[in-house]
Formats: sequence, C-alpha cells, structure tokens
Amino acid sequence: MCISLLNAHCKNIYGKLHDKKFQINKHMESNICKDLESVKHLKTAEKYICEECIKTGSDWVHLRTCQTCGITLCCDDSPNTHMTKHYHKTSHPVVSSAQPGERWLWCYKHELMAEY
Repeated sequence: MCISLLNAHCKNIYGKLHDKKFQINKHMESNICKDLESVKHLKTAEKYICEECIKTGSDWVHLRTCQTCGITLCCDDSPNTHMTKHYHKTSHPVVSSAQPGERWLWCYKHELMAEY
C-alpha cells in the first residue's frame, strides 16, 4: 500500500485495521510530516454521528475522527465544518476518514494526505 501525499511524494505505510496499529516504512522517502508519522494506533469512530451537529439538529455529509482525542465530527463538505473548527480550536493536526471503505489520514497542519 502506498501513501499518497498531496505534495506528490510517495511512501509505504502498513496497518492492521483489526488491531489498529500502524508502522510507516521510511526506506522509500524521508520527507513525511512528524504528525502523520506519529500515528501508531488508529482511533476509529465510536458512533457514526457528528456530536456537534446532533446538538444543533444539523445534517452532515461525511465524518472524520481526530487522531489526537478520538472525537468524530463532520467534514468540510458539511454545512458546519466541525472537524476543521476542532482543529483550529485544539491544534490537533491529524484526522482519519470515518467513512466505511475510506482509508486515509489528513494532516491539517502540513496539508498532507496519507492512504493506508
């Protein structure tokens, strides 16, 4: 499997979803952000809801899970963009897609995406 970074670099990342452990293989490229590199255990959504949208009765499009604290909130395609607001409030840099079938991480700080 290959990490696709928005800056066109490519790396290997190996993960086991059942135990949620990750290990980045650095032999191909040494230029990956420390925030993505620091994800060793994938945090996944406990519930497939945006807690903030539920409070206000709003709808969401897709969900993202913060890899620092584990909260699941709505994406930037959603009207309230709660995950981006969470990043600006907390500086928690890395999120994962909580959508079934999607396997990627995003670093807000460095604007890098990694598929696993």
